[in-house]
Amino acid sequence: MELKLTSLDGKASGSVQLSDAIFGLEPREDIIHRCVVWQLAKRRAGTHKVKNRAEIWRTGKKMYSQKGTGNARHGSARVPQFRGGGRAFGPVVRSHEIGLPKKVRALALKHALSAKAKSSDLVVVSDLKIGKGKTAELKEQLEKLGISNALVIDGAEVERNFKKAASNIPHFDVLPVQGANVYDIVRRSKLVLTKAAVDALEARFK
Repeated sequence: MELKLTSLDGKASGSVQLSDAIFGLEPREDIIHRCVVWQLAKRRAGTHKVKNRAEIWRTGKKMYSQKGTGNARHGSARVPQFRGGGRAFGPVVRSHEIGLPKKVRALALKHALSAKAKSSDLVVVSDLKIGKGKTAELKEQLEKLGISNALVIDGAEVERNFKKAASNIPHFDVLPVQGANVYDIVRRSKLVLTKAAVDALEARFK
């Protein structure tokens, strides 16, 4: 698959050949969905916690006689029926992580990249070099490219001035190639890859 290579100024910089094994697949929503669910479940803290009746500091003495009072039969004051008592079946600290094979994760990333390529939402730029780390300057360049909501993936290290300028732009994420993931690719309208990112992704899936 051949794609037009542009600069941040919006000028054509030739073309780049993309691997069909990574960018030319027929996207499968079920595989992408599985990976997104796995990612979102994995990032949950799972630190929600309530106290059950064993953890409440109240007397366990029987409140009053079993018979003869006309009241309901009660024992301990720690039970869930009372205000201040322990909660029954409440959440406890746990991991929400689910299993997903490494091969399925790798396949999901390929399908996410292919989905962007198929919908013409993939932009490949030569590099991310800008003069100064100024947000206004970067916004102008992005307007020329028609980008307002995007994920930008650079090589092993993100260009410092670009990262600084992009940090104030809403709906705009910047990641090194090691951080490329399905959820961030899917949640943004456009995917912008540098030539270095394309080379690194193709080397990763060889």
